[in-house]
Amino acid sequence: MQDNLFIENLKQSTGMRVFLFLIILLISSLIGVAISFAFMFAGDAGMKIAQGLSSIFMFVVPPIVYYYITRKAHQMHDLGFRSLAHPWWLILIGAALMLVSIPFTSQLTLWNENMSFGPAFAKFEAYLKTLEETAQAATEKMLNVDTFGGLLLNLLIIALIPAVGEEMTFRGVLQQSLTRKMNPHVAIILSAAIFSFIHFQFYGFLPRMFLGILLGYMFYITGSLWTSILMHFVNNGSLVVLYYLNNKGIINVDVEHFGETWSMWFFAASAVITFGLIVWSWKKAQPKRPTETAPIAPLTKNN
Repeated sequence: MQDNLFIENLKQSTGMRVFLFLIILLISSLIGVAISFAFMFAGDAGMKIAQGLSSIFMFVVPPIVYYYITRKAHQMHDLGFRSLAHPWWLILIGAALMLVSIPFTSQLTLWNENMSFGPAFAKFEAYLKTLEETAQAATEKMLNVDTFGGLLLNLLIIALIPAVGEEMTFRGVLQQSLTRKMNPHVAIILSAAIFSFIHFQFYGFLPRMFLGILLGYMFYITGSLWTSILMHFVNNGSLVVLYYLNNKGIINVDVEHFGETWSMWFFAASAVITFGLIVWSWKKAQPKRPTETAPIAPLTKNN
């Protein structure tokens, strides 16, 4: 009786549900690290397999397990895998946002990279930069392919799996849980900040948080996780394709700094169009506060 009462209270309390999700996330992530460790030293292919397994156990498995525990039915629907709210073509606007926002995002990256904590925190700042450089080196190593098979594998490991998993976790679970208890704008920004923080890259925090805000708004506006998944895939996939084309010699660009411009006109135009599309999409769809529609078994005296 007491066990049943505890479980039902757990299901109906937003705070306890978020805590439960974090526990599931931690356990699943540790399992993923343990499994992927076996592939870490098996060359470049092994490293990519390890990355893919790590992403699956960290971001794909926890939301599914969480919703199975808290919802015995309609798990995928409640997670955000719903049909697009009218008008359906707003999903294309979401994909276009990833392109028109590049100059604005690039400027945020420059500002973020030039941030300094001052002489008093010089050692800490050097440590953060070392982490950033290590992460960047690992990413570039994975992206350094010039075969079509390598391109497809990178699109799967670097673009598709993270797009699906991270959207399930940060928009499907976290943002929806926060939106049930607070202003949607606050919930979107807060979940975007957590999304950026969890990557543990300070000098990429601002552009990644901005990306999370765009994903969060378009998910909220369209009511479907398919929108933010497509946007996320376009964002990551564009980088994968650019590196591939550059490695093949088809294009010759500095991919790491692609889209950066010193022209404030490009920056201003990108900002105006990006935020204008978000506001226009909001008014066009007139989103309503989402609620989790799957039934929760009510407490009864028999419990």
